[in-house]
Amino acid sequence: MLRYLDLVRNCLPGVKEIMPWDLVERIGENPDLLILDVREPYEFALLHIRESVNVPRGILESACEWDYEETVPELVKARMREIIVVCRSGYRSVLAVHSMQLLGYEHAVSLRTGLRGWNDYEEPLWSSAGSMVEPAEADDYFMAKLRADQRSPGV
Repeated sequence: MLRYLDLVRNCLPGVKEIMPWDLVERIGENPDLLILDVREPYEFALLHIRESVNVPRGILESACEWDYEETVPELVKARMREIIVVCRSGYRSVLAVHSMQLLGYEHAVSLRTGLRGWNDYEEPLWSSAGSMVEPAEADDYFMAKLRADQRSPGV
C-alpha cells in the first residue's frame, strides 16, 4: 500500500526544491516572482508570506486552466513565470509542483521545509488582517495537533 509520504517521495526526483534563504534571495532578485500558497484558506488566513496567492491544493489543477469556476487568471497566465510553491511543511507543495509541471509550468519549484522552515529562518509571516504574526505564535500553528482518532491503533 502506498502511503502519503511515499507519494511525496515518488514525486521528489522530478521536483526542484529551494530553501527559505534561497526564497529570500529570489524575492529580492525577481519582482515578477509568484509565491503560490497551496494550503487551505483558513490556514492562509492565519499566516502567510506577504503578497502570496492562495490556491488550495484541492482545486489547483482546475485553477490553472481557463473555463472553470476555480480558475485563477493570474495563475493561468503564469506558466512562464518563476513560481515558488509553499505549504505548511513542504509536502503538499511537492505534489503541487509535480502537477503543475504536468500542466506545463516550467519554472515552478517547491519551498523545502515549507512555511515552518520559513518561520524557523525568522522570515516574516502575516495574518489576513495585515499584521505580522509573532514567531512564537507561528510556532504554535506549526505544532501537530492530532486527535486520538487520527493516530494509528497502538500508538
